[in-house]
Amino acid sequence: MKKIFFIAFFVTFLSALPAQEISSRAKAMRMMTYSKPEYMVKDIKVLADTMTVYALSDHVIYPIGKWENVEQYITSTQLQWYREVGYKNYYDSMVVSVNTLRRLDDSYIDMYRSITTGNVEMIAGFITDPEVKLENGVHVGMSKEDVFSVIFKRFPKSYVTDITVLKVISGAGEVGEVYTFRGNKLRHIGIVSKYKYY
Repeated sequence: MKKIFFIAFFVTFLSALPAQEISSRAKAMRMMTYSKPEYMVKDIKVLADTMTVYALSDHVIYPIGKWENVEQYITSTQLQWYREVGYKNYYDSMVVSVNTLRRLDDSYIDMYRSITTGNVEMIAGFITDPEVKLENGVHVGMSKEDVFSVIFKRFPKSYVTDITVLKVISGAGEVGEVYTFRGNKLRHIGIVSKYKYY
């Protein structure tokens, strides 16, 4: 009897797996219809508690805005930054001059000025300070609904209830932001990059 119960349970478990996958994909496709046109969302993937949005918008590539030099950004924020300048190795033994801007709570942004674009490009970052705002207005401490409202015109709240990580990634997957929630609040923002710097 126990064997029959175990086999029935195992078959039920296996048959539920594809249904969950279809549900996640259906959720992602529906969320795409709600995306704001300025983000140019090309794909959305939902896996467990993580939603990944692939977008072609400049908001993704330049999360702090387009600046010709670091000083312009520092002046625009009107915040006290502690600046470190140095050289770092990145990908294929390339060495670039990197500016690291830090806040008292150890929030930081690593950036460099690209000789290709003439703009300040993001290398990495980790922001926990609510005073630091991204170009799109997102900052630590915002509600989950407010963060999703930056990218989506509207959305079913039940679709984002279980989401604890929202990744907004450029179309080529080279740069993006990682928004991590605790409860209903944005806990921290990560900036990730896979650029080959030159």
